[in-house]
Amino acid sequence: MDLICLGLNHRTAPVEVRERFAVMTPKLGEASREMAALVGVSEAVVISTCNRTEFYLAADDGGETLRLTEEALILEHGLPADAGHHFYRMEKSEAALHLCRVVSGLDSMMLGETEIFGQVKQAYQAALDAGTTGGVLNRLFQRAFGVGKKVRTDTQIQEGATSVGNVAVDLAEKIFGHLKNSEVMILGAGEMSRLTAQALVSRGAKSIFVTNRSYDRAVDLANEMGGSAVRFDDWQRVLEKVDVVISSTGAPHAIVTREHVEKARRARKYRPLFFIDIAVPRDIDPAVGEIEEVYLYDIDTLEQLAEEARVRRKRQIEDCEQIIQSELAKLNLPGT
Repeated sequence: MDLICLGLNHRTAPVEVRERFAVMTPKLGEASREMAALVGVSEAVVISTCNRTEFYLAADDGGETLRLTEEALILEHGLPADAGHHFYRMEKSEAALHLCRVVSGLDSMMLGETEIFGQVKQAYQAALDAGTTGGVLNRLFQRAFGVGKKVRTDTQIQEGATSVGNVAVDLAEKIFGHLKNSEVMILGAGEMSRLTAQALVSRGAKSIFVTNRSYDRAVDLANEMGGSAVRFDDWQRVLEKVDVVISSTGAPHAIVTREHVEKARRARKYRPLFFIDIAVPRDIDPAVGEIEEVYLYDIDTLEQLAEEARVRRKRQIEDCEQIIQSELAKLNLPGT
């Protein structure tokens, strides 16, 4: 039985490609079942975050399964036949090492970020609940979680670390000058939105409006942040008064269009409006950025700020890698 990983991330594919492969959290178990149903595959875990989608499989023939899986995914998502350069392919110990680096935050856009640990655990649990894991992947993921915890405990890889949400706020502050007198709307009340809202409050944002398709979740987050909840049907009205919009809804398509923003321009008296779209698939139609006084940044733009933090933490990487190698040596997986 071979262990394999097929994936694409922020280094290998732009956001317009990554969003095609994004799997919404409630669909992770179903996606794992679909992968486990492929010929020659006995176990599967699908991981999908804003920066990556990865398929971990236990298969009879790793090389052949990688080839067939890649071809099937390219066809399913309507990409040209030569789109394979967006994927990375790993087998056996290389795939195990990669997962440990992912869980430890070493492969993230924001080096050392903590969200990825929880996201991978959630994906693994979805596969476990779907019945698509077995001896190979269960041992691999359980070891990877132990490695990730040890890396964060025994090194300073998180020193000064900020989440992707914090990076988004850094960008807003850099563009806007400061946030103390600004009004902010958060589209989406998920974990990424919560982290972003916390960062906004810490920077002294004047007021925060939270909207979400589930109004109760918007109320909960607004109460936590000392902000105001807005029903999802009313977010366009709030757009007329805010300065910054940070969006991460998990919707499968754009929810903010150029038409929405054009309608709010006159009421806004054409004041500058800053959008930061940290969702994959993107929440905000790229055409919004073509409006004169509107500035739109998607998640790939965050790479510039992430690089600054990455430089500060690079000296910790060697210690992290040594821990990973030592812990992986204890894992005797078939096919590794």
